[in-house]
Amino acid sequence: MKTPRTAVAKSRIVEPTQTLKEIDLEIAKLKERAASIVANEKAGVVERIKEAIAYYAITSSDLGFGGAVKGKRDTGGRIGRASPEAVSPPPETAPVKKVRAGAGIIKFKDDAGNAWSGFGPKPRWLTEALAAGKTIEELKVQ
Repeated sequence: MKTPRTAVAKSRIVEPTQTLKEIDLEIAKLKERAASIVANEKAGVVERIKEAIAYYAITSSDLGFGGAVKGKRDTGGRIGRASPEAVSPPPETAPVKKVRAGAGIIKFKDDAGNAWSGFGPKPRWLTEALAAGKTIEELKVQ
């Protein structure tokens, strides 16, 4: 038994169940719901973090924040005056800055006393010397 053409044509057409406006409204509602859930969970997380900080006497420098901000004292999470124990002591040694290997070593020098370490763009005196016929080997420091 053959199916009528009209039945086949109707079965291929899928009507949208929601309009774009309805979907956008649903998305907005879901975003609001997600924000509410995050806010509720965040409050619990912050409370647990505060408890752990108080229990273990964790300071901002322990967390890698580099100590108190200039002009403010570490109050240990309390508002008001800090007790002497709550103020973190100054670091014993200042952190050492990493220097690139060879960044300060002179590798090229001319007769006028100009020098270049080889890092960064070539200086004007070097490009002018090369244009004048000198070779890079002649300017290299032994």
